[in-house]
Amino acid sequence: MKNIIILINLTLLLFSCGSKQTTDKQNAEPLKENVVTLSSEQYKNAGIEIGNLETKSISSVIRLNGKIDVPPQNTISVSVPLGGYLKSTQLLPGMHINKGEVLAVMEDPQYIQLQQDYLTSKAQFAFNESEYNRQKELNQSKATSDKVYEQAKATYQTQYVLIKSLEQKLKLIGLNPEMITADNISKSIKIYSPITGFVSAVNVNIGKYVNPSDVLFELVNPSDIHLALTVFDKDLAKLAIGQKLYAYTNIHPEKRYPCEIILISKNLTDDNATLVHCHFQQYDNTLLPGMFMNAEIELSGVNTAALPEEAIVRYENKQYVFEAKGNNEFIMQEIHPGNSENGFTEVLDADKLSGKNFVTKGAYNLLMVLKNISDE
Repeated sequence: MKNIIILINLTLLLFSCGSKQTTDKQNAEPLKENVVTLSSEQYKNAGIEIGNLETKSISSVIRLNGKIDVPPQNTISVSVPLGGYLKSTQLLPGMHINKGEVLAVMEDPQYIQLQQDYLTSKAQFAFNESEYNRQKELNQSKATSDKVYEQAKATYQTQYVLIKSLEQKLKLIGLNPEMITADNISKSIKIYSPITGFVSAVNVNIGKYVNPSDVLFELVNPSDIHLALTVFDKDLAKLAIGQKLYAYTNIHPEKRYPCEIILISKNLTDDNATLVHCHFQQYDNTLLPGMFMNAEIELSGVNTAALPEEAIVRYENKQYVFEAKGNNEFIMQEIHPGNSENGFTEVLDADKLSGKNFVTKGAYNLLMVLKNISDE
């Protein structure tokens, strides 16, 4: 019985002590998570130096992205005005072609019919022309009536118009009317390249019938190939026609292509962005339309508030500086840095830091001490 009483008293005593400790913790002053205080010895060992915001000339760099584009006048869609079956072609996307080179051979019975109509009309025209001249002479001597003469004249002129129209149709499909005879009528025609460039698309296969409205091939003339970059309205005022920049691909970022701004669009999208068109100073045939690229535009230096790079520390994807409050006490404050140059970093939100002193050396030592305190 005595042992039971002693056990109960011990339990009550432990409970009373635990409650007191809990109450003391609740009444204690809360821990300042962003404040660190050093002893004199710690301050000396940390190698801390104090400074404030300085005015520095820092060049800024605008980083943009976009893709290679070609103006409409340099993109050619190849089709067959009269349609037909594709007999042969050697084209593949990306292949280089020269002006006048054969792109494909087409076949169709209508090509034969067109040549036949032309030769027949040409033979008939010779007869009509002779009859017209004969009636003209007879009419002048009044040996024939005006009606017969006018009829011969109308027939001659009608046949002449027919001949000329058939000649244009033959030229439209690449045939020379002067070279066509009854002995060389062909069932096929050749399609020639109108430009020197490369093939961007092949839309047909051998044996397929294509209509006049169908596009067989798409060709690109690279003489005016350019880079179209997307720029947001906040950066538009910093750009100007003639400004230089460097472009590069994600695959080979080390290879830089010098460019020059030639046009700044005035139309903004719903995202407050527009296009800036740039010319490559030297074209590289490995650059193809539709290829995505990055670009960097370096702007001239402007005077701005800055801190030494050593004053800024990174922690949990944010960046901070330590404000010196005196008595070896320091407060960690978040900042928003800008561009860096010559060991100094621009501070974008410098207004809230004006007139204050900051740790310019040893900031990471303070961060380590603060993290250790926080972990405890």
